[in-house]
Amino acid sequence: MTGRKEVWITGIGIVSSLGEGLDAHWDALNAKRINVDDKRFAPYIVHPLAPVSFDAQIPKKGDQRQMEAWQRIGTYAAGLALDSAGIKGNQEILGRTDMIVAAGGGERDIAVDEAILSADAKGNSGPGFLNERLMNDLRPTLFLAQLSNLLAGNIAIVHGVSGTSRTFMGEEAASIDAARIALARIESGQSDIALVGAAHNGERQDLLVLYEFGDFNLTGKFAPVWARQENSGFALGSAGVFLVLESSEHAEARGARPYAKLTRVVADLAQRKQAGAVTRSLEALWRKLGIVAESGALITGATGVEPVTSEEKAFLRQHAGFAVRATGTTFGHTLETQFPLGLALAALSISRGALFPPNDPTGLEVEKSGPPTQIVVVGAGHWQGEGMALVEAVK
Repeated sequence: MTGRKEVWITGIGIVSSLGEGLDAHWDALNAKRINVDDKRFAPYIVHPLAPVSFDAQIPKKGDQRQMEAWQRIGTYAAGLALDSAGIKGNQEILGRTDMIVAAGGGERDIAVDEAILSADAKGNSGPGFLNERLMNDLRPTLFLAQLSNLLAGNIAIVHGVSGTSRTFMGEEAASIDAARIALARIESGQSDIALVGAAHNGERQDLLVLYEFGDFNLTGKFAPVWARQENSGFALGSAGVFLVLESSEHAEARGARPYAKLTRVVADLAQRKQAGAVTRSLEALWRKLGIVAESGALITGATGVEPVTSEEKAFLRQHAGFAVRATGTTFGHTLETQFPLGLALAALSISRGALFPPNDPTGLEVEKSGPPTQIVVVGAGHWQGEGMALVEAVK
């Protein structure tokens, strides 16, 4: 790491089922508040987005109308992050701010899908019917090769972020790599400042159907992540999280104060057909982080899906001195957004001088007193992909 630049987190933007902004989230976490909806998509459970006035960050109604919900959520969170970093509207800095986004493949148009299926069931689908309906009923932006890039495009249009742009797909692993590559670029001097993050709309019938095929959805009664062994699954959550990362020299030159520094991000892809593969993967990542302390704090995006969550528990038991917090209990599972969420909450906790309290009846999460100076962020995807990051206080 000789000669590597130090990378600071200078901006944090969060919007979720708990509200928007850092104060609202800090208050909600300390009050142990959880916002779930078990009625609208019953028997499935979701963590719905809190009421948000999108006008505050996306002033043009025309811009809002042409975005899908996940794009509005992400563009809004990106604006909060730019505000937090003090670069909102600064065209000189925004013009060279790189953007690395983790994104899904866009949303289905449920009304069109239902109309096509209904017509087919009634025998009203002759030759060429499907092509005709898809060409006439879907709006032009619903072109599959472009969907994942639309969030970055909308952030560029609305907020003027116009440095290099990269979009990664691949569920939870995509955002781990987004953070890893942003860190590497800034450390090496290839970039001075970057906007990194993701967004997810969990209130989607098409997603619930998709994940039901894999038996991933939490059904029936809500339970915290660590209490789902008998009824495994995730409760999808709606959230957008973006971070502004920049070299310490760049931040100091413009008088910016850091929330924390991002020291390291590592990733792996375990062969999960082998029992215990996730435990071994996380242990190998832990060694790469270079943690020497036997106690501290750890924020995980654990899903509640089995067997991966039990394998993650086995890893956590090997590091029992670390106070664990699972974001999935409070925020739901937000796929691409889960790892940036962990990074954001780690930086927020360090900046506030405390780790937020546990929200877990099983006893796996314990109280931790004193200000944290080092927080490990863990992500193990529901299907594949593992990652880990080290967030530290700036000395």
